[in-house]
Amino acid sequence: MPRFFIDLHDGANLVRDHDGFDLPDLAAARTQAVRMMTRLAQGLTDPLERQDFVIAVRDAQGAVRLRLRLSYDIEPG
Repeated sequence: MPRFFIDLHDGANLVRDHDGFDLPDLAAARTQAVRMMTRLAQGLTDPLERQDFVIAVRDAQGAVRLRLRLSYDIEPG
């Protein structure tokens, strides 16, 4: 089973996944990354400034196979 690594960058810090996930294919890695991004979004509070998050899914060779981006900003009307 392929191993995928899911890294998170919060605009200032990079948290690299050193353990990885054994998943059947890239579609399953995408599902796992979406779950992680959803949990991250659910925990957000009112930002003082724009926050950008990027999740990168890497394969066992280190190639980035997929990126998810989330930008969180409140603009007064």
